[in-house]
Amino acid sequence: MGALIWLIAAVLLAALELLAGDFTLLLLGGAALATAGVAVLDVPLWVEIAAFAVSSLALLIFVRPVLRRRTLSARMFDTSPQALVGTSATVLEDVDGHSGQIRLDGDVWSARSLDPTHRFAPGDRVNVVKIDGAIAVVWKEI
Repeated sequence: MGALIWLIAAVLLAALELLAGDFTLLLLGGAALATAGVAVLDVPLWVEIAAFAVSSLALLIFVRPVLRRRTLSARMFDTSPQALVGTSATVLEDVDGHSGQIRLDGDVWSARSLDPTHRFAPGDRVNVVKIDGAIAVVWKEI
């Protein structure tokens, strides 16, 4: 009978986690599930409560930080032009401080040199230093 109660508690806690979303209730549900496994052995109530307390603390202390770190640090795929900063490009037309063209990530971009007095010839490899509107500001490839 005790195992069934712990199993129902585990399912309810896991379902309530859908509302909370911070892994606490899910891990408490996992602890209730572990306690249901202990309760199957027909142990006294105090052993079930101790098993729930120990497994809850262990899951909340050791597993929850890892889960939160993994879900919060998930990077989004950046498709903005700023994602091109730091990439390498090939000069198609002379690039100086005012105009030019480069092939960047398979596309042709307008470009200008970071140093207005420096000129890049076609075929030179450059790095994108920043994106200024629709113009890539470039400098020598390192």
